[in-house]
Amino acid sequence: MTIKEIQNEIIDEFSMFDDWMQRYEYIIELGKSLPIINEEYKTEENLIKGCQSKVWLHGEQKDDKIVFTADSDAILTKGIIAILIRAFSNQKAEDIINADTQFIDDIGLKEHLSATRANGLVSMIKNIKMYALAFNAKSN
Repeated sequence: MTIKEIQNEIIDEFSMFDDWMQRYEYIIELGKSLPIINEEYKTEENLIKGCQSKVWLHGEQKDDKIVFTADSDAILTKGIIAILIRAFSNQKAEDIINADTQFIDDIGLKEHLSATRANGLVSMIKNIKMYALAFNAKSN
């Protein structure tokens, strides 16, 4: 699936819920299915700066795609990074770089987060794009 197709699937899933309590519960459930990062990658270097809670993100290139794993010490944040990993993992670096993140606004996520969590969300996206830029530069 393309990034856009996955994003549309996420938008459809979120549209099934009537209120934000149900959506928060769903985000927490998504966090439970997050592909957990290996302990060796839970380092200061992989810690996302700008997040209220601790979030570790690791990306590695497999063939021509980037595979992300992550973890967080907060259940809601774990769900947020799970959504981003679902959208951007197993995709080509160039596609990640060029992908827009409108789907975050479409599901209403940013407007329902505290200011510090919204900043953390922006930092998570920035880190994912930075991995893509680094892998893209290395392969060119």
